[in-house]
Amino acid sequence: MSIVRNPGIPLDMKYVGGLQINRSALERRASTLGTRRSVKKDNQTAWLLKAITFIDLTTLAGDDTDGRVRRLCTKARHPVRADVLKMLGAEGLDIKPGAVCVYNNFVKTAVQALEGTGIPVAAVSTGFPAGHTPLGTRLSEIRASVKAGAKEIDIVIERHMALNEDWRALYNMVKRCREVCGDAHIKVILATGELGTLTNVAKASMVSMMAGADFIKTSTGKESVNATLPVSLVMVRMIREYLEMTGYKIGYKPAGGISDAKTALVYMSMMKEELGGEWLTPELFRFGASSLLGDIERQLEHRATGRYAAAHHQSLV
Repeated sequence: MSIVRNPGIPLDMKYVGGLQINRSALERRASTLGTRRSVKKDNQTAWLLKAITFIDLTTLAGDDTDGRVRRLCTKARHPVRADVLKMLGAEGLDIKPGAVCVYNNFVKTAVQALEGTGIPVAAVSTGFPAGHTPLGTRLSEIRASVKAGAKEIDIVIERHMALNEDWRALYNMVKRCREVCGDAHIKVILATGELGTLTNVAKASMVSMMAGADFIKTSTGKESVNATLPVSLVMVRMIREYLEMTGYKIGYKPAGGISDAKTALVYMSMMKEELGGEWLTPELFRFGASSLLGDIERQLEHRATGRYAAAHHQSLV
């Protein structure tokens, strides 16, 4: 699927200033997402296999090593056992995750481990997870990640800019990061659990897209509150508004707290209902997750054999 990349547009302060979110109405809508419809049997198998292609397999721990990153990349090469795929009649499908996401200093290791797979490496850059390092340092980190082979850059915003409603500063920061990314796509992490209000989430989403974001992403996974359905509804509706304004399609990445297959299917249903089936592609939708793949594997093995494997049999690394 070929997506025309978002070049960004001039910051429209009047438009951003007028954005308001009806929290009660949004939460009512969010509460129905897991109850409106369910995916069963063969359709569920197909959706779970598709969900794997949306996962950014991630390791962002303080004790990461080259060995751990290589093991994660080995898992990315073979996310589901060959015998399970064969029992499901899916052995001919090219099932692989959307990306492998690592810290900047492990990009080279991941690129080498994934050579020939077509799986891109995403690097978390710009002072992850707080974003408080000097801008020059953050831009240098992006350049280093791109030079090492990262095809995607996950940046984190400075939350104080949103909390102080300094939208021009946020726009300028994202725009500078977008410029130094070059051909690498930029995913802007809003850290929504720390933005205070859903209206701030809406405004930060729109400003980031105006500045040239290819994806907007909920969380670093390090906050006390990460991806939620109300926040996700706000962000995907801003994506829809931006599409109507500009014609450019922006990707969405919920991250943090999505650890089981059932929750993943709810998010996929939300994307289809709010933005359409065309958003159910790795070019426009990702999960930021480290443990989600294990539960999807358990569900697929159950579909194939009628038995659930123990969780430790599906470890990532």
